[in-house]
Amino acid sequence: MALIVGGPVVIAVILRVIVFLDVTRNELPGPTLFGLMVWVFYLWLIVPLLGVFYGTSLIADEVEDKTITYLFTRPVSRGAVLFGKYLGYLICTSVVVLPSVVLVYFLITPLRGGDIGANFPALVTDVGLLLLGLAVYGALFALVGAWFKRPLLTGLVFAFGWEPLAVLLPGYMKNATVAYYLHGLVPHTMPQGALNAFQGLLQTFHSDAAVWINLTSLVVIGIVALGAAVWAVEHREYVLEQ
Repeated sequence: MALIVGGPVVIAVILRVIVFLDVTRNELPGPTLFGLMVWVFYLWLIVPLLGVFYGTSLIADEVEDKTITYLFTRPVSRGAVLFGKYLGYLICTSVVVLPSVVLVYFLITPLRGGDIGANFPALVTDVGLLLLGLAVYGALFALVGAWFKRPLLTGLVFAFGWEPLAVLLPGYMKNATVAYYLHGLVPHTMPQGALNAFQGLLQTFHSDAAVWINLTSLVVIGIVALGAAVWAVEHREYVLEQ
């Protein structure tokens, strides 16, 4: 997990050195570069990836290691066990991801005359989006881990196969993804005439719905997924392989 979230920090340091040495013609201001890094590295890659690996493992790893019996024989309800492990996932991922994005913010934002103080509200919004993304993806993949026999593969296919495809396809299929609503809350925009490819992608993934609709959709997805995961753990019989 540290290696995954450390990558953007290393890239931010490299960009800082490149700009300091003035060996590039890139004129994008620091706040724009920061917004691009948050969108590409964190919301598009890191948050879903951590959700897949740690969300699916909440129950699936206990089954695979044959330790789930020790959890379910304790005088605690099965649902409480899953919910406690889910809260542990949120805490562990948050204390690693959030310092990483804050470091990137202070390294990148001052470039090309960017103002750290003036752009601080954007950082607060980004932190909230990351926490919301970790919570929703964690709940969704906790359900995958509690229900499917090969949850990690299923989660990877959903996060990095189905979601990009569904968002790019015309119609309403993108409404069946988390990324569509989460990326619709991104406050950053790309300047016209610069990084046109990223500008087009950002517009493609950006939801046209109102902010409250995106927020409500994400909250509903998270609550329903976590509730379904708790129900699955409470009612499903897990057969341990010999």
